[in-house]
Amino acid sequence: MALPVSVLLALVMLGSCPACPLGCDPPLRQGNQETITLLSQMGRISTLLCLKDRADFRFPQILVDGDQLGKTQAAAVLHEMLQHTFHLFSTTGSRAAWDETLLDKFLLGLYQQLDDLETCLGKETKAEQSALGSEISTLAVKRYFRRISLYLKEKDYSGCAWEVVRVEIRRCLLFMNKLTGKLSQ
Repeated sequence: MALPVSVLLALVMLGSCPACPLGCDPPLRQGNQETITLLSQMGRISTLLCLKDRADFRFPQILVDGDQLGKTQAAAVLHEMLQHTFHLFSTTGSRAAWDETLLDKFLLGLYQQLDDLETCLGKETKAEQSALGSEISTLAVKRYFRRISLYLKEKDYSGCAWEVVRVEIRRCLLFMNKLTGKLSQ
């Protein structure tokens, strides 16, 4: 099934500019709460039925200790997580697993958060993006999402596999709420 035009447009528009100037206060927290709610509503299968499919995706410890991340690192990690989440749920396999209306709303919410974050971005922080901490953090995020993608592939994109991933991404979105607070400090 073809992706809706709005999703394709959002995919094309995704940039790679993950740092916010110091005074930036993106309106991400409210958008994140809405995407968490939508993701919760997307559940079709009881989590209890999928207990045998549970997996440890090893959420990056460097992010769990996120209090050590500066604003630039937090923005880079937030951007990376939003992009990977958007990409994961934009796949054809995802389209088959979820209610399309809820999925489209979820994807548009993620896109809006990316857009809001990118609105905050400034060239003055470009030099800071290459800081070792940002690179290590974003690499950890990439590896985390790679493990999730491999899991889905190994499980042949089953309903329970998607349910396990939905629960994991909800956890990820809750973490993003914490990171968003760092940007407005």
